[in-house]
Amino acid sequence: MGQAALKRRDLLTRTLTASLAASLVPMLSACGREARPLADRLAERLAELPGGWTGANWERGHRLRGALPVWSAATGAPRRAQVLVLGAGIAGLACARRLRLQGVDVALLDLEDRPGGNSRGHRIGAGPALGEGLRCPLGAHYLPTPGPEAVEVRALLEDLGLARQEHGKTVYEERWLCHSPQERLWWRDQWVDGLLPPAESPDVQAQYRRFGELVDQARHEVGFAMPSTHHAWTSAHQALDAKTFAAWLDEHQLTAAPLRWYLDYCCRDDYGADATQVSAWAGLHYFGSRHGFMSGEEREAVLTWPQGNGWLSERLAAPLADAFHGGRTALRVREERHGVRVLVWNDKEQAAECWEADQVVMAMPLFIAARLPEQPPTALTEAAGTMRYAPWLVANLLLDAPPLERLGVPMSWDNVAYGGEALGYVNANQQDLDPSRGPMVLTAYRSLRESQRKDLLQDDWRAWSAHVLSDMAPLHPDLPERLQRAELMRYGHAMSIPHPGLRGSQALAALREQAHGRLHFAHADLAGYSVFEEAFTQGETVAARFLDRRRGST
Repeated sequence: MGQAALKRRDLLTRTLTASLAASLVPMLSACGREARPLADRLAERLAELPGGWTGANWERGHRLRGALPVWSAATGAPRRAQVLVLGAGIAGLACARRLRLQGVDVALLDLEDRPGGNSRGHRIGAGPALGEGLRCPLGAHYLPTPGPEAVEVRALLEDLGLARQEHGKTVYEERWLCHSPQERLWWRDQWVDGLLPPAESPDVQAQYRRFGELVDQARHEVGFAMPSTHHAWTSAHQALDAKTFAAWLDEHQLTAAPLRWYLDYCCRDDYGADATQVSAWAGLHYFGSRHGFMSGEEREAVLTWPQGNGWLSERLAAPLADAFHGGRTALRVREERHGVRVLVWNDKEQAAECWEADQVVMAMPLFIAARLPEQPPTALTEAAGTMRYAPWLVANLLLDAPPLERLGVPMSWDNVAYGGEALGYVNANQQDLDPSRGPMVLTAYRSLRESQRKDLLQDDWRAWSAHVLSDMAPLHPDLPERLQRAELMRYGHAMSIPHPGLRGSQALAALREQAHGRLHFAHADLAGYSVFEEAFTQGETVAARFLDRRRGST
């Protein structure tokens, strides 16, 4: 073993030992293993493990932080489209797709080489044994079956053959409804069904019941919808938006540790921050806009795929193949009397180029959008100044075979350990119909604190892999022997945190509800938080507004 590998191993051993010591000793004593040997085994495997960072080009995004080219630096004649969509995440794809279907000349630009934003898929382990590799997600990995308010999303699912109407009811394609077992929780040294911790005392049971009653009351008296923009915003919403979810729970004396952990987990899963950071509106919206609060009697139906929501983004992007231009970083936007000019950096050519359009849709996070216009709308500047974003880490782990299981419920689609900061891991192979016990991918998720953003950018991928594995090793003691490769995706600004006051912001409402000259805004940020339903609906809404205006002018 080389000197560099020995140094890596020493560093990883220290990192793993510190991370594992507290959790491994009580967990592994039951199966006759000591903490130190497992840490050694993991460090030895990690020191030589193939893998690395994948999926994101943060250097391109950070180009906006430096000295930007001037307009005269653009080479060649300007390229032109009737509508130019900047950003090929779900909102941008939805907008461009709707416009293209109506015959509009549209161009779609993104700094990444592939469209999809936070909903991209991936393949890991390509080679003679696995061909193109096993599919897995790089970000969002499921879509709840939409409720009656999500008209646009329901229409999309029918267009894609995922849903159909039979006798007045929506029937979903069984192939992509999450297979059982769906969820499990590591609790008291064994796996139990569902993610809600068992109520082991009358007080906890009473608090579960009380929270469910309060959610039902809020659903009837306040009202929630997914997407949230399809429900009128009232003073009752504004009152909930003014305080944290934790403060609201305290007011109602909902303090049981299992309940508070579960609610924190739900907030971190959807919003990237816990109940002390998100608004009471956001905390109640999580349950009120979907399935209410259920104590495990019934599961929310979700659609999922091996590549997660990459399945959806791939199909949204398919009809836009000739309109998509990847590796383009928008640098400046200038609104003129008869159109809009956009200065773009072409990464492949390493040169600036100019684009012109009648209208521009800025389908990107607001903190980026605010940097581009030479004369940004006041609402954009104000809204961007209030945004906070959660960093995320997604780790795809290739195993040569399913790992050793411990007591309780067998491996499920979603697997979470009670009490930890990690969000657990997803079995990316859950939907496969192949019964063999061959190679598989586990996709682990971590929402990080805003203070960890710099560490996520600067630290070695093996160090972050060590953090991920320290969460998972106690659950699967043979993980070092099963692990073949690790590929990690980092998001510095993965999702907007719906902190108090954000969702009810007048600036956000102004960006959602109208065009600002020739500039339009479409992104999940406009809902204050990041999920597929909000992003897709924002894109469809902007496209519909443009098409209505065009019809009115003819």
